[in-house]
Amino acid sequence: MSDATIEVRNLRKRFGRTLAVDGLSFTVEPGTVTGFVGPNGAGKSTTLRTILGLDAPDEGEALVGGRPYHALRTPLLEVGALLDAAALHPGRKGRDHLRWLAHSHGLSTHRVDNVLDQVGMTGAARRRAGGYSLGMRQRLGIAAALLGDPPVLILDEPVNGLDPEGIQWIRGLLRRLAAEGRAVLVSSHLMSELEDTADHLVVIGRGRLIADRTVADLLAAASGDRVALRTDARTQAMELLAREGATVAVTGRDALTVTGLTARRTVELLTAAEIPFAEVGAHRATLEEAYMELTRDAAEFSSTTAADEVTR
Repeated sequence: MSDATIEVRNLRKRFGRTLAVDGLSFTVEPGTVTGFVGPNGAGKSTTLRTILGLDAPDEGEALVGGRPYHALRTPLLEVGALLDAAALHPGRKGRDHLRWLAHSHGLSTHRVDNVLDQVGMTGAARRRAGGYSLGMRQRLGIAAALLGDPPVLILDEPVNGLDPEGIQWIRGLLRRLAAEGRAVLVSSHLMSELEDTADHLVVIGRGRLIADRTVADLLAAASGDRVALRTDARTQAMELLAREGATVAVTGRDALTVTGLTARRTVELLTAAEIPFAEVGAHRATLEEAYMELTRDAAEFSSTTAADEVTR
């Protein structure tokens, strides 16, 4: 497989007075699923559009396999992308949509049928796209991205409109594509899906890089030294642990999170005070918790300007 790398180097892009992307740099390595996340207005879509040659950067560069998109001789064979599942002619059949894409790059009809089978659209592909559900359009868009068997995949919100079976399917698909040595970049608002799928996370806010780390590292940092505690004697436990210097937060009817004491010390204190507890263990943060902590100061640019819709 050819060079499967996406490189964004000191990228800067402005729309009028709105600075959409501000000196952004990151790399998507082959063999990984990289989640690309940030609040609305963070610059995600502008970055993806720049990688794919749809927007020209004011400064910096975005490269696929070491080259800008416009320099790729056979782009469909080098990078597959899904940015807008609705970008279909409603009167054209799904299979015909893929056939003209295939024809533009000298690909066979057999390859069209292969990817349709891969995304579970063989039967529906002979219907006109205007009658497709959002989930069906997503599947057809993913089929188009896979058509050239490219080493790089860029997918924007690929889970939108999929039912539970479809969500499970795309998790497996993304993992398999990465296992084959491809670089897979996925923009999504669903942290729970990325937690189950992504190896790496690139987090941006206000057009700038906030974090570029493995999902495991982000979860470990967000978990910190906190202890998860379950007890029916919540008030007594809170008072005792606070006297010992801990910070205690209520996370449920019988659930507390303790910061500043180890799990072992927490057990010792509760046992000595004869305060009953059902569970004590290291707190494991979710990716959503880690994301919210990282982006809490990265507010949306402005909800009143049209540029915000461009820079989502």
